[in-house]
Amino acid sequence: MHNSAPTSLQCGRHRLDLSFPRVMGILNVTPDSFSDGGRHVALDDALQRAEQMLAEGAAIIDVGGESTRPGADPVSAQQEIDRVVPVVEALVRELDALVSVDTSTPEVMRESALAGAGMLNDVRNLRREGALRAAATSGLPVCVMHMLGEPGDMQEAPHYDVPVEEAVAEFLEQRLAACEAAGLRRERLILDPGFGFAKTVEHNLRLLNRMERLQRLGLPLLVGMSRKSMIGKVLERPVEERLSGGLALSALAVERGARILRVHDVGPHVDAVNMTWAVLEEGCEND
Repeated sequence: MHNSAPTSLQCGRHRLDLSFPRVMGILNVTPDSFSDGGRHVALDDALQRAEQMLAEGAAIIDVGGESTRPGADPVSAQQEIDRVVPVVEALVRELDALVSVDTSTPEVMRESALAGAGMLNDVRNLRREGALRAAATSGLPVCVMHMLGEPGDMQEAPHYDVPVEEAVAEFLEQRLAACEAAGLRRERLILDPGFGFAKTVEHNLRLLNRMERLQRLGLPLLVGMSRKSMIGKVLERPVEERLSGGLALSALAVERGARILRVHDVGPHVDAVNMTWAVLEEGCEND
């Protein structure tokens, strides 16, 4: 069940132990995210929510200032900085948190790194102009995610000419090469298959079922499926009733090699991840 990916990452002044799966708590400081938009825009609310997630077992707090749901309004670099950087500074100063910043914008990457962020998480896989350089010079680990197109059009009839797990693996290999060419060392990279991004429900289910294919790339895998529409469509549940389905997906993702689970409901997912890992470890010890 184990992969050959690095078992730790230096994230600024924090060292993240990835010898077992960790949970990343989602902190959206946007007015329009798909499931919790507007709830944590105020700094005190964001700080309180992050403190709660850390108490529930989150190893990382992932702060996002731009919604990537289809149809979301575009955000200027300055707007995103104004939303994100004060929150990063507060989380680092008040809670000594390991903070990841969910951004595709070079200016936000630079300012977040200066504010004390320990990781960058880019759904656009460093394709915005200047993003590769900003990520490389930040000195921080970077999560590179698979997505075709842009968030606004990614769900318009997504199609792959090869099995989706092969398409995702090939795409990520190409982005890895681009990162290394830009000076972003391989040992600083994390990979995200991009569940829900430019994929049908069938694509998502197959990709999770065959996620072992991505383990061959030899890097830590980050998975985000919390509350997503794939759960809603399979189970016919609205967004506020998707926790049980999400817990099942997190358990399956851990079994298939995920090392970071990006979730909204931290406490239940920490329990599900730890229980799954206990079973997998028991199996390995008795092989």
